[in-house]
Amino acid sequence: MSTRGALIERGPATGGAAAPETRPGPRGPAPARSGTTAVLAQIVLGVICAGYATGAALGWGSERLALVMGDFGLSAAALAACVSCSVYARVRESRFRPAWLLFAFSSAMAAAGNAVWGWYEVVLSRDVPSPSVADLFFLLFAPPAIVGLLVLAKKPVTRAGWVCLALDAWLIGGSLLTLSWSLALAHTAHFQGESVARAALSLAYPLLDIVLVSMVLALHFRRSNVNRSATNTAIAALALTVLCDALFTSPLLRENYTSGQLLDAGWFAGSLLLAYAPWGARRSVDGAVPPRGQRLHSRPVAGSLAALTPYLAAAVCTLGILYNVVEGRRVDRVVVFTGCTVVLALVVRQGIMLLDNIALTHELAQKENHFRSLVQGSSDVIMIAAPSGILRYVSPAAAGVYGRDAEELIGSELASLIHPEDLGGVVHEVRRFLAASPAEEPTTRIECRFRSGRGDWLNVESTVNRHQGGLIFNSRDVTERVRLQAQLQHNAEHDPLTDLPNRALFTQRVRQALTGRRSTDPGTAVLFIDLDGFKGVNDRLGHQAGDELLVQAARRLQDSVRSGDTAARLGGDEFAALILGDGGRDQSDRECQVHEIADRLRLTLSQPYRLEGGNEVRVAASIGVAFAEPGITAGDLLRNADLAMYRAKAAGKDRVEMYAPQMQAEVVRRTEVATRLRTALHDGEFALLHQPVVDLTTGRITAVAAQARWRSAQGILFTPAEFLRVAEDSERTAELGRWLLEQAVEQAAERAGIGHRTPVSIRLSARRLLDRSLPLGSVEALLTRHALPSGSLMIELADSDPRISFDELEQRLVALRRLGVRIALDGFGSGYAAINALRRLPVDVLKLDRGLVEGVVESARLRKITSGLLRIAADLGLQSVADGVDVPEQVLALRAMGCTHGQGMAFSGPLDEYRLRRALVRDEYPLPGAVPVPAGDRPPIRPAIHPPIRSNNETPVPPT
Repeated sequence: MSTRGALIERGPATGGAAAPETRPGPRGPAPARSGTTAVLAQIVLGVICAGYATGAALGWGSERLALVMGDFGLSAAALAACVSCSVYARVRESRFRPAWLLFAFSSAMAAAGNAVWGWYEVVLSRDVPSPSVADLFFLLFAPPAIVGLLVLAKKPVTRAGWVCLALDAWLIGGSLLTLSWSLALAHTAHFQGESVARAALSLAYPLLDIVLVSMVLALHFRRSNVNRSATNTAIAALALTVLCDALFTSPLLRENYTSGQLLDAGWFAGSLLLAYAPWGARRSVDGAVPPRGQRLHSRPVAGSLAALTPYLAAAVCTLGILYNVVEGRRVDRVVVFTGCTVVLALVVRQGIMLLDNIALTHELAQKENHFRSLVQGSSDVIMIAAPSGILRYVSPAAAGVYGRDAEELIGSELASLIHPEDLGGVVHEVRRFLAASPAEEPTTRIECRFRSGRGDWLNVESTVNRHQGGLIFNSRDVTERVRLQAQLQHNAEHDPLTDLPNRALFTQRVRQALTGRRSTDPGTAVLFIDLDGFKGVNDRLGHQAGDELLVQAARRLQDSVRSGDTAARLGGDEFAALILGDGGRDQSDRECQVHEIADRLRLTLSQPYRLEGGNEVRVAASIGVAFAEPGITAGDLLRNADLAMYRAKAAGKDRVEMYAPQMQAEVVRRTEVATRLRTALHDGEFALLHQPVVDLTTGRITAVAAQARWRSAQGILFTPAEFLRVAEDSERTAELGRWLLEQAVEQAAERAGIGHRTPVSIRLSARRLLDRSLPLGSVEALLTRHALPSGSLMIELADSDPRISFDELEQRLVALRRLGVRIALDGFGSGYAAINALRRLPVDVLKLDRGLVEGVVESARLRKITSGLLRIAADLGLQSVADGVDVPEQVLALRAMGCTHGQGMAFSGPLDEYRLRRALVRDEYPLPGAVPVPAGDRPPIRPAIHPPIRSNNETPVPPT
C-alpha cells in the first residue's frame, strides 16, 4: 500500500484516544478491580463445587454424612440461590427484576423439597414416601424458572414472532419428548402395579424438564443484550439442573440412587451458579463496545445456530422414531402423534418464515431503490473508502460538484485528491476518529480542499461515518460559503472606504507585536496621525471630496510603511501606523529613526491633493509617536500615541511629537480641573476682575474689560486661558458666559450709580452669541433691570467659527446695537475671517491681536502690518484698541501709528472692584513721552470720549 493510501489504515495517533476496550472508566482502574473480583469469585465457586464433587465421589466418609450433604447440603445451596436472587432484585432497579424474583422462588421450592427429603432420610431415618410433599416442591421448581426465562428473553414485536417462538419451543420440546418417550418414558407409562398418582408423578418430572429444556434452548438465541453475562450464567445453571433431572428420571439410575452420590454434585453446582449469576456478571465491561474484530464474527455464528434449531429438532424426532424401528418395537401412538405435530410445526414455521422473507425482500428492495434514488439525486457527493484508502464507490453527484465523473474517481486514492497542506490535518482527524468509541462519537466533520476536474481547489465539508473498517464520506462544496466568510471577516477588520485595517484589527496587530518574540523589542512604535484642516475641506467641497482625500491619504500612508508594518484608519481623519522594531538595542538611534520616518510621512501627507473637478487642496498632519516599553499593554501604547498626537495639535499642528510621561500627568490634571469646574460656579469660587482700557493720548480710562478668575477651594488661581481650555462641556461654558454677563452688567450699574459711568466690555464667541442659551430678550431684560445707560456695554466678538452663518450673526449684532450695545472685533489681524467680518458685520471698535502688539517694537514687518491695520480702522472711522500693551516702548510705537486706545500691564493689570473704583477716581495713568496737561485745561469727563456711534452700514466701505 502506498503512503497516500494509508489514510485510513494507519494506527492510532500518538497521544490519541485509547481504544474502547482498553479505555479506563470514569473512576480510573475500576473495571480492572471488578474483573479481578470476578475471577476470585469464580475460583472460589469452582473450589466449592469441586470439593463437593470430590466428597460425593468418595462417599463423604460415612453414610450418614453423605445423607446430610446430599439432602441438607443441596437445600443450603438452593437456599443460597434464593437469598442471592432476592437480594439482587431488591437492591437493583431493572426491568428484569421479576425474573430474578421468579428464580428466587424456584430455588426456594428446590430448597424446601431437599429439606423435606432430608427430614425423612436423616431425621426420621426412613425412606421417603412416593408421592410426598417433597415431590410437590420439586414440581413447583420448573414453572417459575420457565416464566423467569421468558422475562429475560427478548420479546417478539409481531404476532408472527410470537407464533414462531411457540413453534420453536414445541419443535424442541416435541423432539425431546419423542426421543425420551422412546428411550424411557414409554416404559414408565406402562408400568404395571403402580398407582395413578405415582405414575403421573413419574411422568411429570421428565415432562417439566423437557418444557424447561425447550425454553432454555428456544430462548438462548433470543436473550437480551442487557446484562448478557448474568443471563448466560442463569441459563447454564438451569441447564445443569435439568440435565441432572433427566439423568435422575432414568429408571436404571433412579433404582440405584441414594443421597450424597455424584449426581447431587450437579444439582449443587447448578444452585451455586444461579446464586452467582446476578452478582458475578462483569457489569463494568458488559456495556462496553466489544472490539470490532470480535463483534463481526459472533453474530453470524449465533444466527446460523438459531436458523438450524428447527431442523435439529426434526432430526432428534426422527432419531426417536428410528430407534423404535431399529429395536423392532411397535411404534407408539404417542411417538407418532408427537412426530406428526413436530413435522406440522416445522412446515408452519417454514411457511411463516418464507412469507416473512418475501416481505422482507420486498421491503429491502423498496428501501434500496429509495436510498439509491436519494444517493443519485442528492447534491452531496457520497464516497465509500476501503480500509486501504481506495475509493470503492462515488455517487453520480461528483460530476456536478467536483467536475469529475464518478467512474474516474473510483479506484483512486483518497489522499491523492486532498490538498497537500490539508492532508496532515485530515489524517490526524481520521486516526483520532477511528480510535474513538463509536457510541460516544458516531460521526465527525472534516473540512479540506479537494482537487476538482477543472484544476482548481474546492473547499469541501464532509461528514464521516464508519463502514466495515472503512469510511463513508458525505461531502458538499462549501467554496462560496468559505469565500463569503473570508469576505465578511475582511469587512469586519478593514475600513470600508480606504480598505485599510480598522481599529479592531490594528489593536490586534499591536497586541501581537507586544507578545511572543517581539515582547522584549523596545523599537516597536505606534504613530497616531490626524489630518489638520480636513473638516474645512468637507465644509467647502463636500463629503465626497473629503472621502476622496481620505482615500488618497490612505494610499500614501500604505505606500510609506514597510511590508511588515501596519497602516490603519481609526475613524474620521485619524490614521495610525505600527512600525515594528528591528531588534536593535540602541534606543536613542531607534527614536531618531522613527522620528525621521514620522516626519517624512508628515511631509508626504502634507503634499497637495488633486481631487475630481480639478480642485487642489492641502492639509497638514499632526503625528504622535509612542514606543513600546517592557510590560506595556496594547491599550496603553495606543493611548500614549494618542496623547502625543493631541500635544502636536495643541503645539501648532503640522508637527511630530514624541510621547513623554508628563503628558499623561497633564491629562490627569486637566481632568481634575474639569471635574472641579463643574461645581466651582455654584460654590462661589469665581470672581470678576476688570482691566482698564486707556486713551493713548490722554492716559484717561475710557472703558474696563471684564475678566473672570477662578480661585479653587485648594487656593489655586486659574486664568481664563487655563480653565476654558479644559471646559469641554458646552453647557458649563454657556453657564459661565451667562454668569460673566450678569455680574459685569450688575457691577457696571452699581458704579454708574455712584458716578463712574465707564463702559464695560465682555468677550463672547460668535457661537455663544447665536446659542439659544443667550436669547436677545435676556440681554434687553438684563439692561432694563439694572438701568444700565445706553452705550455702557460693549461685546468683544471673538474670531468667528467658519461654520457660523454670517447672515445670522449679522442679524444678531444689529439687534444688539439697537439696544445700545457696542460691538468690538476682537483679535483683529489673526483670524482668517477678520476681513470678511469687518466687511459684513456692524463693528464699532477694532481690537488688535496680542501677537501683533508683542512684536511691534522689534519687528519692522509687524510694524508695517500693524500700521496698515490701524490705517484701515481710521479710514473706517472705528476706534482701535491694542491688547497686551505691557511696556512703554509699545505705547510710544502704537501711538505713533495712530492707535487710539491700549490695554495691558503698561497701565494696570486686572483689578478687583475696590481697586478699580480707586483707579476710576484717579482717572488717568501716566503716559511715556506725554506733556502734562493742567487740571484747569482738561476737558470735562464724559461717559465716552469716542466718536458718536454709527452703524457700519452707514460707513463708506471701499469696494472689495
